[in-house]
Amino acid sequence: MKVLHAVTLHSPTGAFGGPVRVALNLAKGLAARGHEPRLVALADGFPGPPPTEVEGVPARLYPARRVLPLGFSGLTSPALLAGAGRLVRGADVVHVHLARDLVTLPVALAALRARRPLVLQTHGMVDPSGRASARLLDALAVRRVLRSADRLLYLTDHERGALEEVAGPFARARAVRLVNGVPAQDAGAAPAGPPRILYAARLQERKRPRDFVAAAPEVLRGNPAAEFVVAGPDEGELTAVRALADELGLAHKVLFPGPLTGAQMLTELRRAHVYVLPSVDEPFPMSVLEAMAVGTPVVVTRSNGLASDVAKAAAGRVVADADGIAGAVLDLLDPDTRRAASAAARALSAEAFSMDAVLDTLLGEYERVRATAA
Repeated sequence: MKVLHAVTLHSPTGAFGGPVRVALNLAKGLAARGHEPRLVALADGFPGPPPTEVEGVPARLYPARRVLPLGFSGLTSPALLAGAGRLVRGADVVHVHLARDLVTLPVALAALRARRPLVLQTHGMVDPSGRASARLLDALAVRRVLRSADRLLYLTDHERGALEEVAGPFARARAVRLVNGVPAQDAGAAPAGPPRILYAARLQERKRPRDFVAAAPEVLRGNPAAEFVVAGPDEGELTAVRALADELGLAHKVLFPGPLTGAQMLTELRRAHVYVLPSVDEPFPMSVLEAMAVGTPVVVTRSNGLASDVAKAAAGRVVADADGIAGAVLDLLDPDTRRAASAAARALSAEAFSMDAVLDTLLGEYERVRATAA
């Protein structure tokens, strides 16, 4: 089966975050089962021409051009727009990781025009919005695409409700839950050296990287040898996070390695004693899944989409707000507590979020939409 995965942007720094990682994980899993996945996206940040494959997945990447001052939503490529029809006609299924942008929307519309089976996965990126640009795109294209797609894949009940609020009850009958999966990882030894506390996500306000740094003094009072790592592409918070570290006298304790590649991310997760993601209203973070897969206990907030799973499995700690981060980290730095949480994290990853289970569900939906379209 030829499957085209469309996502907004691929860059060496992983600037677009989780949706790209999900698309690549699914594509690699499909390839391992004998199918023919292909990735289409914009490209940015490469020193030369965009690569023709990403982590072994064949890719058609178009240099990004900014046409509107709207963050990722303002990026597009005239060549991609012109070639979208050809791309979708060469696929048996078109799987679009949909956002309100000028990349995934045109690909989805091209699939509808070409009458190709269309599967949408929004990763929490399409929800009710009062922004004028969002209302305009909803009126022009988003509602049509949501109402016409063969399948809408959602992560949580909250996301399904948001999609219905945007598209109306038309979406309900074609909505299928698909969790994010994570590839299995070999068990490694417990990290050596002083306690290493990791934040690895985009540095944006909703992710709350300042809350991570603000918790450091209390952690250090309980464990003076601890060190902290703030990794990820800057989306407006890096200056403030560095300033806070300086203000707290922690410049020597907080490391800023910058954006991480997929391989570097796994290395940092294995080195970490605890992974912390203080963000609020986080639908289903891949970084938390990746941390648990390698056995690194996690600290998340109650509004994180994985909070109930983490709490039930004792794979880390769930905190009400930023005030609880330091205590949760100190708790998990106890060797016996960390050992138990690490084993629980690996077990949860394998049992609930394995790529095999995700691919079984996805391939079943692909076959059903193909049969309906035939």
